[in-house]
Amino acid sequence: MKILHISGAKGWGGNEQQIIYILPMLNALGIQNIVCGLKNSVLESECQKNAITFIPFQEKKLKSFSNYRHLSKISKEENPDIIQLHTSDSLMFFLLTNFFLKIKGKLVFSKKGVGVSGSFLSKIKYNSKRIDAILCVSKMVEESFGKTLDAKMKEKTIVINDCVSLDILNLKSDINIRKLYNIPDNKLLVGNIANHTNAKDLFTLIDVLAEIKHVHKRNDIVFVQVGEFSKKTDKLKEHAVKKKVFKDIIFMNKIKNASTLNNQFDVFLLTSQREGGPTSLLEAMLIGTPVVATKVGVVPDIIQDGINGFSAEIKEAKKLGKNIVELLDDKKLQKDFSETNIEIVKTKFSAFYIANQIKTEFEKLLKVS
Repeated sequence: MKILHISGAKGWGGNEQQIIYILPMLNALGIQNIVCGLKNSVLESECQKNAITFIPFQEKKLKSFSNYRHLSKISKEENPDIIQLHTSDSLMFFLLTNFFLKIKGKLVFSKKGVGVSGSFLSKIKYNSKRIDAILCVSKMVEESFGKTLDAKMKEKTIVINDCVSLDILNLKSDINIRKLYNIPDNKLLVGNIANHTNAKDLFTLIDVLAEIKHVHKRNDIVFVQVGEFSKKTDKLKEHAVKKKVFKDIIFMNKIKNASTLNNQFDVFLLTSQREGGPTSLLEAMLIGTPVVATKVGVVPDIIQDGINGFSAEIKEAKKLGKNIVELLDDKKLQKDFSETNIEIVKTKFSAFYIANQIKTEFEKLLKVS
């Protein structure tokens, strides 16, 4: 089996990390993989580092006629059995290429996030008869995306979760958070790894901290927020000042291999209002950091509230704050959550496990005429 992967990503995010996690595992299962993406992108660099075949497009903008012709040429030369599209813009790009220059191979579109434009053009794009299967990263994504799909397309959706690489267990960070920020040993650390975007809802993160400090009267807890700064960063800091917790939260900006910081956190907190996965939660669970999270993405599927973690509705700062205090005050509960979650991720969310799922589903797809 040969798969041609297409991505329009310029930067780096969870979608691109999944490509790097999964493709080496698929290669190990005897599947040949080729990635087509933008020239000089982070994805190209990471593919090269991981010995993944990468063919760059000619133009910086994905949708250009020279790129249409380039994709047509690649598909004829490589003759893939399956073409997997990893970004929304790559779907439109492929459909336009296929319109002008017919391309062979089964077409699979990967849907990673919750929510989609309800425009007329979007509905046409996502319900194209050319699509043979849609991989949804969670049941929540499948349900949300299903509102855009017609009955026939809904039958083509398959839920395959994101994965984590067990290799992260062997990685160590050069950063000692306590030493870098002079945090005393008697302070407890609550960590969050998320870029400063609307979906991550870091305003609620700050509200949770305010709940812990002002309602539960706890001054022994420090929040550590790791993620790429954006135009929202100043507003987040202003919100922390307004809530009188600015001195109790550290904004670290983007850190390479941020997951390696998880073993320094006493609790991992996720406050997102929209997620496909997220892998940041799975990475924390794999390392053994107990988790508290909003019910987004895969959270309702893997976290049983009070059994292997705590979960709450989005923006429910009061419950999240109460859960964190309860968890930090109960060492046995932390240990139970940690041991259970390590086993869950190793058995059901490892890159090898998910790669086998993909292989099975793609083999089924190739048998369909």
